[in-house]
Amino acid sequence: MGRVILFCCLLFNCLGNGLLAEPIKIGLSYPRTGNYKAEGLELHRGALMAVAAINAQGGLLGRPLQLLTRNSASRADKARGNVERFASQGARMVFGGATSEEAIAAGKRARELGLLYFATLSFAEEVTGRAGHRYLFRESNSALMSARVLGEYLGWNMPRQRYHYIVVDDTWGRSIESELRLTTGSQDRARHGRSALPASGALQRQRAEALHKAAASDAEILVLALLGEDLLHSMRLAHDLGLHKRMQIIVPHLSKSLIQQAGPKVMQGVIGTQAWTWQVPSEEQSPGGQAFVAEYIEQHREYPDSAAASAYAIVQQWAEAVRRSASLDSEKLIGALEDHSYSLLKGPQQWRAFDHQNVQSVYAVRVKARSQIMQDLLKQDYFEIIHRMDGEDAAPSQDEWQQQRGEQLTLQ
Repeated sequence: MGRVILFCCLLFNCLGNGLLAEPIKIGLSYPRTGNYKAEGLELHRGALMAVAAINAQGGLLGRPLQLLTRNSASRADKARGNVERFASQGARMVFGGATSEEAIAAGKRARELGLLYFATLSFAEEVTGRAGHRYLFRESNSALMSARVLGEYLGWNMPRQRYHYIVVDDTWGRSIESELRLTTGSQDRARHGRSALPASGALQRQRAEALHKAAASDAEILVLALLGEDLLHSMRLAHDLGLHKRMQIIVPHLSKSLIQQAGPKVMQGVIGTQAWTWQVPSEEQSPGGQAFVAEYIEQHREYPDSAAASAYAIVQQWAEAVRRSASLDSEKLIGALEDHSYSLLKGPQQWRAFDHQNVQSVYAVRVKARSQIMQDLLKQDYFEIIHRMDGEDAAPSQDEWQQQRGEQLTLQ
């Protein structure tokens, strides 16, 4: 009996020590309010799932993982302040963001504080181009990667069309417009017109003016290089004006939340890109991806979006780097991540060493007809994959990257 009691005490002490160990903290800076709050919800859900999965397997280095969160409202100044607050709380890594501006600002401050920063929904070339540095990694695809898969699909299926662009006047908007004009051969602005909306707080009057200008053109393809609520309101107005009946509408970065808010009828037939959809794990025979989809459905009774997958993958990949290096030191983790290849929620991916861009396959997708969507059990099977491009073909080459960088040809 004494031995049994002694064994139980030892077991309790071991478990107790594990439970009482100081947690390893990571910080998620994401929009709970503002233009991109729906995407922020997906980021939060994916991050929570990853932390729970890691802790269920014993945590990291014998310690539990703890998620700290702060609202960025998609603002660069708030994102920068969030990094400072996380650092003061002892966070060892920061991730998140729904705009390129906040990723650049937060990443710069993280470097100053010796923290790694992983950008999620930050698509401008500048993030890992001119503004890239050793402490910043980007999980999401870049504007060029989206433009290349779209350009190839449109070139094959809708050649020699006249384009009209409505873009948000920020780092990403200018980046995606430039890259898409290049890949589709629509650089001539006299033939392929445009309107620009302010980066924050676009008025309904401004959106209406831009769409009426598009309606008055003879364009056959309308590119809405917008995000968040700007895109939502513009899609509704474009539908009310009947533009979908005579133009193919392109939304470079589509999301589940956009279709849920605008409605499948408004979004039907729209073409865009995603780095991940819930169907991808089955198509690419990814057991980890299929398990993630099943768990997400069980928890939320809906399919996960690419934002949730991005946050989940970042936490898991950072944790794997911690295990490989047996360290929380940022410099050692950079070495463990650079040129590391893996498969987690889809096919092969890699954290490229020279620019810290995540190289992965990118998909052109089309929003299904409402009648098709309603046949799905969850009534959320929104996307049909219409084209796929390997990451190596989509991502900028090292020569192209160095052209963006100017004289600074390596990450500092």
